[in-house]
Amino acid sequence: MIFVSVGTNEAPFDRLLRALAALPTDERLVIQVGHSSADAVPRGEVFDFLPFEEMGETIRRARAFVTHAGVGSIMVALANGKRPIVLPRRKAFGEAVDDHQLQLGLRFARAGLVTLVEEPDLLAEALAGGQAAESVVAESSPLGAELRLFLETVMEQPAPVPA
Repeated sequence: MIFVSVGTNEAPFDRLLRALAALPTDERLVIQVGHSSADAVPRGEVFDFLPFEEMGETIRRARAFVTHAGVGSIMVALANGKRPIVLPRRKAFGEAVDDHQLQLGLRFARAGLVTLVEEPDLLAEALAGGQAAESVVAESSPLGAELRLFLETVMEQPAPVPA
């Protein structure tokens, strides 16, 4: 199962949802569309929003988690032991006020914590790659260790460690 989330930003992120239509797979899709157009989704189980606990559970069950490059979505993925595939929202497409998600995605990719997909047509390749199914241990980099400590403090419980 592939879980896709556009986050909670009020700007639509139909560019990510349209990329799902081009995926050469019949794998089950679970898609949180937020404020985006459900019409852009070719198939799958579609939800406007999922409760936080259910989102974490779905991330843990998913073979791959695809999302925007929002810090909250990335941190929820890491807290649940998954390396997300991220497609940053971009200012040029009216998806964000600036390109901070691209900057964040690049930084997290350099740290080995996300798989960065800068163009939607590269999503299928990222999903086919070995990193899509790979769990990540947050201590794999100094940035990851700091994020894990932060998450444990905020959540007041240890983040799960993949087997």
